[in-house]
Amino acid sequence: MAIWKRPPSIADVHARNADTVNGLLGIRIVEVGEDFLRAEMPVDERHIQPFGMLHGGVSVVLAETLGSMASGHCCEEGFGAVGLEINANHLLPVAKGDVVTAECRPVRVGRNVHVWNIELRRGDGRLSCVSRLTTSVIPLR
Repeated sequence: MAIWKRPPSIADVHARNADTVNGLLGIRIVEVGEDFLRAEMPVDERHIQPFGMLHGGVSVVLAETLGSMASGHCCEEGFGAVGLEINANHLLPVAKGDVVTAECRPVRVGRNVHVWNIELRRGDGRLSCVSRLTTSVIPLR
């Protein structure tokens, strides 16, 4: 059973995010499932720290972007989601030139609070980062 109250359209999401940090970093939604979102992000000069590896903060931006998008699409019309807390465990480095795939799935989608697990994987499929995002559902102005 799909979790979406307002099913995400990949084309609409990309159009809305073109001139945001998501567009700047090249974050692209590649799949919308019944209960998950999947995105990809290249790792190039925009994403690395001085040692040539994916910056941990950029991993967190990717995780929060995906979780926030998912949460927003689980809200009733007239409501949106804002981040309350995020954490991340960086498990393996990701080198410049690789592509990171992120998958977001719900832990709980409640009336006022949503909790999401986000896994980031390197191009070889190995888990590079795990993150958990908590969002608050608020009325939109």
